[in-house]
Amino acid sequence: MKIVVAGGSGFIGRTLMERLAADGHDVVALSRDPDRAALPAGVRGVRWDGETVEGWASHVLEASAVVNLAGASIGDGRWTALRKREIIASRVNATRALLEAMAKEKDSPRVFVSSSAVGYYGAVESGDVTEDHPAGSGFLADVCVRWEQEARAAAGLGARVVILRTGVVLGSGGGALPRMMLPFRLFAGGPVGSGRQAFPWIHRDDVAGIVAFAISRDEVRGPLNVAAPEAVDMREFCAALGKALSRPSWLPVPSFALRAALGEMADMLLTGQRVVPARLTTLGYTFKYPSLAPALKAMV
Repeated sequence: MKIVVAGGSGFIGRTLMERLAADGHDVVALSRDPDRAALPAGVRGVRWDGETVEGWASHVLEASAVVNLAGASIGDGRWTALRKREIIASRVNATRALLEAMAKEKDSPRVFVSSSAVGYYGAVESGDVTEDHPAGSGFLADVCVRWEQEARAAAGLGARVVILRTGVVLGSGGGALPRMMLPFRLFAGGPVGSGRQAFPWIHRDDVAGIVAFAISRDEVRGPLNVAAPEAVDMREFCAALGKALSRPSWLPVPSFALRAALGEMADMLLTGQRVVPARLTTLGYTFKYPSLAPALKAMV
C-alpha cells in the first residue's frame, strides 16, 4: 500500500520507513527539507511546512495509511514559555494539516496512526499503567491530551485511528541513548533522582514493528502503550546500561542539581509511570526486544 509518514526524517521515522519499504510498501516522507533529509533507499521525500496543505495533499489522498510522527523535540533546551508554545503548536498544527488534507475527498486514508507519549499519564508513583489509566497533570500530559484530541478527529473522516503512547525510544545513533551513555563512558554514570521512578522504554525496532502491526491489523485501534513488557525503574536501567558498557553505575544525579540545570524539564526524568503494553499483548504483537539487557547489548 501507499503510506505517508509525516516527520519521517527523524530518529524513529527513518527506521520505520526502512521497515515499511522492506515490507514492499510505497513510502512517502513529508519533510521540511527533503533534499537534505537522509531518507532510506526507495523512500520519496515531499516538502511540507507542517501547517498548510499546499504541494503535498495529493499524496495523502492517494495513501492507504498516514503515520504522524511530526513534532518538535521536547528535549532540546529549557521549557520556556516560548518553547512550550512551539512544542504544542508543532504537534497540533501538523495533525490539523494532515486531517485537512484527508478531508479533501470522501475516500480518505483508511488508517491514521498518530504519535503521543507515556507522558499522557503524568507522574504515577505506583501500580501498572495500562491504556485505561486516565490522563495525568503537568505540561507533558497536557501536550499529549491536546495532541490526541486532534488525532481522534480522523475517525470522523472514516479512518481507523491508532494512538501511540510511546515510552523512551532507545536505539543506536540517536535519540536519548547516546546522551545517557556519555557519563557512563566517563565513569561517572548513575541514576537520576531517587532512582525508584519507573522508566518505560522501547527499542526503536519495536516501535517500527508496532506501527507496521497497527497498519496491517484492522482490529488495532485507539491508544497503544508502546513500551517493552519488562518494566524497570531508573536504578535498574542505569545498572543494566553500566553492565552493557562495562562501566560502574555509582554516581547518582541529585534531584536539586537536575532541576537547577533543566528547570521544569527535569520532571520528565525525575518522575515516571510503570507503563505496560496491555493491549499489544492482548492483540498478539511479538516484541523483538521484550527485555532490557538484550536490547542494550544490541545497541551499544
